[in-house]
Amino acid sequence: MTIEGDEIWSYVGNKASKSWIWLALDVASRQRVGYTVGQRAQREALRLWQSLPPVYRQCAVCYTDNWKAYRGILLKTRHRIVGKGTGKTNHIDRFNNTLRQRISRLGRKTLAFSKKLENHLGAIAYFIHYYNSSLL
Repeated sequence: MTIEGDEIWSYVGNKASKSWIWLALDVASRQRVGYTVGQRAQREALRLWQSLPPVYRQCAVCYTDNWKAYRGILLKTRHRIVGKGTGKTNHIDRFNNTLRQRISRLGRKTLAFSKKLENHLGAIAYFIHYYNSSLL
């Protein structure tokens, strides 16, 4: 069982109000098995870990980038730190790009930004649910 983890930048209200979307993807099924939205800090890495179903927390090998927040949360025996050139996080990176393309409020230069955090969370949750159901 293998998962990939990553985070992407977004904002609510204005660009100074940064919001990070943390995602975990099951490599075999391509489904998003966990996500959270918050700051780019270890607290959010813990929230991502807690959002995973128990079977992933107990058994999965996790590939991430070298962001320090992951090192304090993930078990060393099952955490693999990899660079972009290895291809071990290409599925989650591709999904991040899909998020930016399909949810206009996540675009870097957009007029369709979220004014409320609740709307931001709703748009992300709706898309992830829709995407996962399309894989079944």
